[in-house]
Amino acid sequence: MSGVELRNVTKAFGKAVAVRNLDLAVGKGEFLALLGPSGCGKTTTLRMIAGFTRPDSGEILIDGQPVSSLSVRERRVGIVFQSYALFPNMTAFENIAFGLRVRRMPEEEVRRRVFRLLEMVGLEDKANASCRQLSGGQQQRVALARALAIEPRVLLLDEPLSALDAKVRNSLRFEIKKIQRESGITTIYVTHDQEEALSISDRVAVMRYGQIEQAGTPWEVYSNPSSLFVADFVGVSNFLDVEVKAGGAVFWNDRPLDVEGAGSLAPGPWRLVIRPERLLPVPKDAQGQNILEGTVAGRVFLGPIQRVALDVGKERILVDLLNTEKGHLSPGEPLRVSFSPGDGRLIHRS
Repeated sequence: MSGVELRNVTKAFGKAVAVRNLDLAVGKGEFLALLGPSGCGKTTTLRMIAGFTRPDSGEILIDGQPVSSLSVRERRVGIVFQSYALFPNMTAFENIAFGLRVRRMPEEEVRRRVFRLLEMVGLEDKANASCRQLSGGQQQRVALARALAIEPRVLLLDEPLSALDAKVRNSLRFEIKKIQRESGITTIYVTHDQEEALSISDRVAVMRYGQIEQAGTPWEVYSNPSSLFVADFVGVSNFLDVEVKAGGAVFWNDRPLDVEGAGSLAPGPWRLVIRPERLLPVPKDAQGQNILEGTVAGRVFLGPIQRVALDVGKERILVDLLNTEKGHLSPGEPLRVSFSPGDGRLIHRS
């Protein structure tokens, strides 16, 4: 049974359609990231699941139960926002306990559950600290513990890390995934950060214009994008305009290329997508159909890698090299790279 299911859900604000005929199923205990640019409908989708926004049509189910007529509280969802939304005059303990006390839970059970959650998020020693005394990362952990305190059926996170600095963000990604795995709760995580979505989720659903463009594991979405939009939005890609001939022959600027799977495609214009890390340097005397030879136009230092801009004829492509490879390339230097037949992805050029 799905933890959360949306069936043909649509929501418009005036003439602007935010979500259009959306079908989405999130498995019980699954961690799904909704990924997409601003305005694609991901936050509206989250708000409809939570009950803050009512869909114009369609059906939303949680654990198989239709919830469109239920209030936010009746849906038993936990929500974590970007802004933390903590009570500044309360301690970490009191913030986490707030929802339990509203539900008139016995104080002994409140204390037991709150201390268990404080331990889970690594803040046992901050129970009596005012929220003003906590760092941004610590406040976000308190917000997460507060959402989990009521033992929700679904945990919804709306860009919860975007206000934090990069180092804290990276650390909390692992914490959130660890907590989700331990709790086994169905989780939907909204973000526009592709690295965040790929690193934290079991599945990624890429949204565009209020619909799901592609859904799959992080590996599937990154390695086998189903559209040019997904290939361009998720990660960095090179795009080469190629022509597929009858029988699967592929030509780029009148030169043949060997691309896996081309034989099953209809002849016509296609776009070859190659990730920069799939282009590997080869010696000057190397032979092969998929060797591209060009001139270094520039490079960017990215810590473990250097990203090289390579001019190949009239095209400019990007190549990611480990910083142990080729030393420090300078503009004007020649560079030959190649890719294997299975490293290119052909997407129809429409």
